[in-house]
Amino acid sequence: MPTRTARTAWNGTLEKGSGQVELSSSKVGTYDVNFPKRAADDAGGTTSPEELIAAAHSSCYAMQLSALIAEAGGTPEALDVTADVSLGPDPQGGFRITGIQLTVRGEVSDLDAAGFERAAQAAKEQCPVSKALTGTTITLDAALS
Repeated sequence: MPTRTARTAWNGTLEKGSGQVELSSSKVGTYDVNFPKRAADDAGGTTSPEELIAAAHSSCYAMQLSALIAEAGGTPEALDVTADVSLGPDPQGGFRITGIQLTVRGEVSDLDAAGFERAAQAAKEQCPVSKALTGTTITLDAALS
């Protein structure tokens, strides 16, 4: 299996510095990062580690769920997956990811709501990104559209 790479170039202190994250393997883009916008409600045109984790988690989960729906005899017509990754204070000091909320709405043929719910829960456990984030509480809201 392949290894994927991202690179960050950072200049300055945490509070006044900034950086650029490059998606090196895919070469699809370079994105600005800085701590004040990371900690603000409005990202103001910059990304953050949490947003990048949310992107990784939502896409990984969608792939895993589509596989499990097919294994259960259904056909995933469309899956709309959102991952909300929250940053907060760590009681040990500094910050930590305090939780991840996965929300999925699916259009699925040949699988009832109970089958979809079972596949959705299993995908939450089996998705490689979920496995990598085992130290974080991951919640799921899954329903057919």
